[in-house]
Amino acid sequence: MTSRTLPLSTKRVAHYLEQGSGEPLVLIHGVGMQAHAWYPQIDELSRDFRVIAVDMPGHGQSDALDSGAGLQQFVAWAIAFIEALNAGPVNLAGHSMGSLIAAGVAVTRPDLVKRVAVLNGVYRRSTEAREAVLQRAAELRGGTIDVETPLKRWFNAEEAQQIAAHKVESWLKSVDLAGYATAYTAFAKGDEVYADGWHSIACPALVLTGSDDPNSTPEMAQQMAAAAQNGRAVVIEDERHMVNLTAPEAVNRALRDWLQTETGVECVEPQPETMKSEV
Repeated sequence: MTSRTLPLSTKRVAHYLEQGSGEPLVLIHGVGMQAHAWYPQIDELSRDFRVIAVDMPGHGQSDALDSGAGLQQFVAWAIAFIEALNAGPVNLAGHSMGSLIAAGVAVTRPDLVKRVAVLNGVYRRSTEAREAVLQRAAELRGGTIDVETPLKRWFNAEEAQQIAAHKVESWLKSVDLAGYATAYTAFAKGDEVYADGWHSIACPALVLTGSDDPNSTPEMAQQMAAAAQNGRAVVIEDERHMVNLTAPEAVNRALRDWLQTETGVECVEPQPETMKSEV
């Protein structure tokens, strides 16, 4: 795995991890994480693809955006990154906040996206859910970071899940608080920014979540897949928000199926597919 940096402007540099060769697959993580959060996908998919996992602004080694940046600015950043790669249209996958960015790029710059995958994404939150994430964003902006609560929400007590939880805990504790707060605020306010644009997404769109994710629900996944022109919803049973870490075999299998989907092909009305994670 190679660590690289890419200048996006005179002010900002993006850091990313690269492994493998072939068709480019760009991965964007969620808030509080870093490019290494895709390690099960990097290891598996780099056998056949050029996998590029990028640190989101203000995370890992990527420079932060301005403190008032909203989702549109994160999408503009991702567009600049993909253009700077100079690799042509890419397969683009995002997790959580990264999925909002990936969908925003697919809506606004479809020429840059060959296929799009949304993992544990949010879509038109309820009023109650929106208020909860806005409250967490306000706490972060006030300088308070709560690591234990999301860990309890994202992982159960099984040994394999706790191994992943320890990695996530280390990333949350090392993230720059200001960068985290900016991204989380954009995430909290971003669930409807590109929601009306899903109908314009014509490339193959995978929308995946865990059956037990209370914030990125199976219902949201089905709604996004149904809105896209060539969408497919996958729900992995008995999994939560960090499904790419806790059920990597099932997620990698779904991603491989998506990466083999022909582009430019009309699809029938999508039906949600349920998958079991391997133990």
